[in-house]
Amino acid sequence: MDLGLKDKVFIVTGGAKGIGEAISKLVAAEGGITIIAGRNEADNNKTAEAIKAAGGKATSVEAELGSAAECKKVIDFAIQQFGRIDGLINNAGVNDGVGLESGDPEKFMASLQKNLSHYYNLAHYALPHLKATKGNIVNIGSKVADTGQGNTSGYAASKGGINALTREWAVELLPYGIRVNTVIPAEVWTPLYETWIKSLPNPDEKLASIVAKIPLEKRMTTSEEIASMTVFLLSGLSAHTTGQIIYVDGGYTHLDRSIS
Repeated sequence: MDLGLKDKVFIVTGGAKGIGEAISKLVAAEGGITIIAGRNEADNNKTAEAIKAAGGKATSVEAELGSAAECKKVIDFAIQQFGRIDGLINNAGVNDGVGLESGDPEKFMASLQKNLSHYYNLAHYALPHLKATKGNIVNIGSKVADTGQGNTSGYAASKGGINALTREWAVELLPYGIRVNTVIPAEVWTPLYETWIKSLPNPDEKLASIVAKIPLEKRMTTSEEIASMTVFLLSGLSAHTTGQIIYVDGGYTHLDRSIS
C-alpha cells in the first residue's frame, strides 16, 4: 500500500533505538526521508547507515534536546539539507524515576525539561515549515499519564502534558490544516525496557507478571506495531484524524486486567 510518503521529510527524535528506531526505519521503507535527532551521534549514525543499506534515505543530527537552541539546530539542519519538513515525530524521553518522595523540586523541573520541553520547542521552530507543507505532528506518549506508575512524577507529568498539548495544538493549528495526534504505548520491549527489567531483583518473574496482564494475546507490544500506527497517522490515509490519543497497547490501559 502506498502511504504517499515518498521524498517527504520527517524528523524523528530519539530515532536511533527502540520505538524511535522502528519509526525511522518504517518512514524510510515507505519512501520518506528520515532525519534522526538525538544526543548519541554514534547511535544516530548507525541507524541512519542501516536505513541507507536497506535502500532508504536517512541522515542524522546530534542534539541535546533539552536545550531550546539545540532544538532550533535540528530544524535548521532539516531545512538546510532538504528545504522542507513534512512531519515531526516527537519521541525522545526517559522514565527517569524522579518521584515525589525520592526526588526534589530541582530534579522535577529537570525532568520536565528533559521529557516535555523539546516537544514544544521543536514544534514551535518547525511550525513555519509545517505550514508550508501542511505537514503534521505525531507525539509518542505513555500509558503512565493515565495509569500512574509510582516514583516517576516528572515523567508522568511530562506525558500528561504531551496529551494536553496534542489536543491544544490540534485546535490551534486547524486553520493551517496541520494535524496533531499522539500514540500511546504501554508495555513495549525496547533496549531501555530490557535494562529496567534486568535491574530488578527477580527480572524473569516480574516480566512474566507484566505480560500476564496484557489482555490481547498476553504479549508485549512490539516497537514495529507502534511505528505502524505512527506512520499511518503521518500519511494521507489518516487525513481527517486530528487531536486523537491512540492507544497501541493490546488493551493494557483500558481493559479489565482480570480478563483471562
